[in-house]
Amino acid sequence: MFDTILFPLDRSREAQEAIAVAIDLVQKYHSKLILLSVVETPDLDAEVLEDPVMQSPDAIDRLLHSARDSVAKHGIVAEILQREGKPAFTICDVADELNVNLIVMGSRGIGLDLEHTAESVASRVINLSPCPVLIVP
Repeated sequence: MFDTILFPLDRSREAQEAIAVAIDLVQKYHSKLILLSVVETPDLDAEVLEDPVMQSPDAIDRLLHSARDSVAKHGIVAEILQREGKPAFTICDVADELNVNLIVMGSRGIGLDLEHTAESVASRVINLSPCPVLIVP
């Protein structure tokens, strides 16, 4: 059913909690797991960076290798990808490029602030994705 699962991750608590769901699905469906992290391109209109570390390729590389080591403890061999761009668009581009069957990701607060829900990465991915998206609260 889900041959390939894409798990975009950042340093958020939500991403750390959602990885357990991705692991369960990979094990249940014997899926290939791709861990993706996006080096964010600076938004010149933004006054404050949400997470400046996510603009560091070295920090992203460490994050991806740590996540790969973590899922390996569950017997999962994950592929890691680092891309540069706007997170939501990059996630959807990668999903399309790699024919991903499912994107699993943390909510990053969807539903907590209805005024800004349309601005969240998770919300944009839901609207742009070429495949189903599972948002883990």
